[in-house]
Amino acid sequence: MPRPAPLWRSTPWERPGTEFTRRAFQATDLLSGLLALGAAFLALNLDQLPRGLGEFLALRITVQKVLLLGVFAACWNRAFSSLGLYRRSRIAAEGQEVARIAAACSLGTLPTLLFVLFSATRSFTVETVPLFWTISIAAVIAMREAIRALGTSLSDQGPRDVLVVGSGPRAQALCRALSESAGGGTNGARLVGFVDTNHGVTEQVVRQRWLGTLEDLETVLMRRVVDEVIIALPFKSCYQQIQNVIHTCERVGVQSTYLADIFQPSLGRVRYEHMHPFAIATVKVVQDDFRLAIKRAVDVVGAALGLLLLAPLLLVIAATMKLTDLGPVLFAQQRYGLNKRLFRMYKFRTMVPGAEALQSTLEGQNEAQGPVFKMAKDPRVTGIGALLRRTSLDELPQLWNVLKGEMSLVGPRPLPVRDVGRFEEGWLMRRFSMRPGLTCQWQITGRSHRGFDAWVGLDLEYIDNWSLRLDCLILLKTIPAVLRGTGAQ
Repeated sequence: MPRPAPLWRSTPWERPGTEFTRRAFQATDLLSGLLALGAAFLALNLDQLPRGLGEFLALRITVQKVLLLGVFAACWNRAFSSLGLYRRSRIAAEGQEVARIAAACSLGTLPTLLFVLFSATRSFTVETVPLFWTISIAAVIAMREAIRALGTSLSDQGPRDVLVVGSGPRAQALCRALSESAGGGTNGARLVGFVDTNHGVTEQVVRQRWLGTLEDLETVLMRRVVDEVIIALPFKSCYQQIQNVIHTCERVGVQSTYLADIFQPSLGRVRYEHMHPFAIATVKVVQDDFRLAIKRAVDVVGAALGLLLLAPLLLVIAATMKLTDLGPVLFAQQRYGLNKRLFRMYKFRTMVPGAEALQSTLEGQNEAQGPVFKMAKDPRVTGIGALLRRTSLDELPQLWNVLKGEMSLVGPRPLPVRDVGRFEEGWLMRRFSMRPGLTCQWQITGRSHRGFDAWVGLDLEYIDNWSLRLDCLILLKTIPAVLRGTGAQ
């Protein structure tokens, strides 16, 4: 087998959020063309612009003009598609992309000659065409750079932690590729280690990062941060083991990938059209497409607006806490986030200082089923803390966690280290396959009145059926649920 190239390159086409970038390019390229066409026309016809609202409303929009714009839009989009500007594996370097954009704009400019022929008032002249061509190239490049910057800010979460299943030549080649990728910046991959059936591994590169056998895979995935499992076992002799690995990853909620080079042709050449330079197949456990980038954009805007608009309320709460209690205003605690990554979650402090150290003395009074801890009348809760909990105002500082990308507005609630450490079944870990949220289905359906099993069931139902529409519905239902205070503790 030839040595595979690095899995995650630094080119924008191969970062997480590629589908979002591709679709955004399709929309903004057409928008750039239309805006450039309008700008070129207006630049050469400033003296003929309507004066006042009356003249503007008197402008005629004929069927002929609409048809000409439709023809232009279709030809413009076709020019960009035919030159491979929407195919992930075609753009090798920035200079090549600029050349392709210039060529696509040249082809897309040809239909504007029809505007010259059919212009009844002769306002669209031949001079407009080269001006449009110049403006369009600059507009397309600028728009694409803006989309890349947006995509990077929304989806760049640092190196991906990858576990390799296998220890043979394919796994070792992947190890070398991942090591090269790790040096390529924040979008690289970081090797967690190896898992395989082979106990007598002799290769030093594998022995140094040996984590266990296939029987240990679920335990490894439960206790370690793993973004993706890459299966590098021989397909013919390990078919059932590969099937078991995929099922384990699905149960735990970790994405799995296996190399698709099952057959080796003797004469023909395999052409790979995917985001990697070799064929792969990925088993997603979450609906991972451009909508996640939109979800993140909504999180950023929503959290920023929330912090800005609620700033007076946050200051009032902080001042009240200082006047009634000499302890710190904020409480920070380690919580498990996406793919079990730990982060510091912030809340308004609702308990007495040192409450975490007192929890061990109250374990016998735990009223919740399962690994979580809940008490309806927790003696550690302060007077103002009880009010903040009942109104859910103690959760508002988590808007900062949302803005930082550690949380989302909607998603499974983040759990503390104490609770997750008591998880005994792998399927419970699937709730960490999505970013934790400020609110969720559990929040709007009774909260503490529901048992742990029902809570996790709602989280998994959300993950399996996630959509932007569902997020909007949950956000809308959160407001009356918080006002009612049902199930709040």
